[in-house]
Amino acid sequence: MAFRVNISTSYVERQNLTLRMTQRRFARLTNGFSKKLANHEAAVSLYVAHYNLCRVHEALRTTPGIALGITDRVWTIGDLIDAVLPLEPNRPVRVKRNFRVIDGEKA
Repeated sequence: MAFRVNISTSYVERQNLTLRMTQRRFARLTNGFSKKLANHEAAVSLYVAHYNLCRVHEALRTTPGIALGITDRVWTIGDLIDAVLPLEPNRPVRVKRNFRVIDGEKA
């Protein structure tokens, strides 16, 4: 399947604005400012994964991951954490953790 892509700086600028507005660590005067590059890289990677796999976009009405055929379902935060934690260094075996997100609105 071939995709036709329109290239425009407005797409890049929109993505940069979304990243800056949702990740306060890009603003130096906040508590979340990253002093170490490794912490900054981890935070941005987690944001990008959430943005593409967990967040349903209004215009697409699905996630970008599903729209591109990378995944077949919307990931939960628990799925994302389960996928990231086995990447910890010095971890000999993959441990499946079943994290659940508790919705405070539902009783």
